[in-house]
Amino acid sequence: MTAQTLPPLKAMIIPVTPFQQNCSILWCTATNKAAVIDPGGEPSQVQAALRQHGLTVERILVTHGHVDHAAGVADLKAQLGVPVEGPHTADGFWLEDLPVRGLEYGMRYAKTFTPDRWLAEGDTVTVGNLTLSVLHCPGHSPGHVVFYHAPSRFAVVGDVIFQGSIGRTDFPGGDHATLIRSIREKLFPLGDDITFLPGHGNPSTFGQERQTNPFCGDRATMRG
Repeated sequence: MTAQTLPPLKAMIIPVTPFQQNCSILWCTATNKAAVIDPGGEPSQVQAALRQHGLTVERILVTHGHVDHAAGVADLKAQLGVPVEGPHTADGFWLEDLPVRGLEYGMRYAKTFTPDRWLAEGDTVTVGNLTLSVLHCPGHSPGHVVFYHAPSRFAVVGDVIFQGSIGRTDFPGGDHATLIRSIREKLFPLGDDITFLPGHGNPSTFGQERQTNPFCGDRATMRG
């Protein structure tokens, strides 16, 4: 395969923490510049994957402030010396509470941090030659953001939507109706062909979830 035939974006999943959260590495194939998204823990595994693929990290991206997604951010930032971008400021209280939440779940490494850049609807972030759009998608948490690369028809959605399910809304700041609106009004309109990488479990497409997801699909909306 020549460089001309490589897709512009590649991504891989590294399950971390007792919750098997999908920490992901996304990179620009033209430059081998990468972003680590939601490093909830086990930075040694992340570093090993970066070395294996010959990647240079430009930034750490965070979809939301829950402990399984954000507990390892401070340590990885210290190791890599790169900026942290995201989530939305509405998740600031979750970031402040990371050490307490970490102790609750046996994740003693959890440390609070302040992002170098908070993100909001309409912002963009760059990874090498790639430009990702930021969508503010509250409901699972009030400051949850999604990263979308339109040319690749690809999104990293955190815990907004999963294959066959949706994010929990019983944590502080969660709201079920808001989450469904985020999915139906911000994500599904991007197109049925969008492949998404969730915060837990396997990738899927928005089209598949529109057809089959019992919580947010077209049939669920019709029943509502």
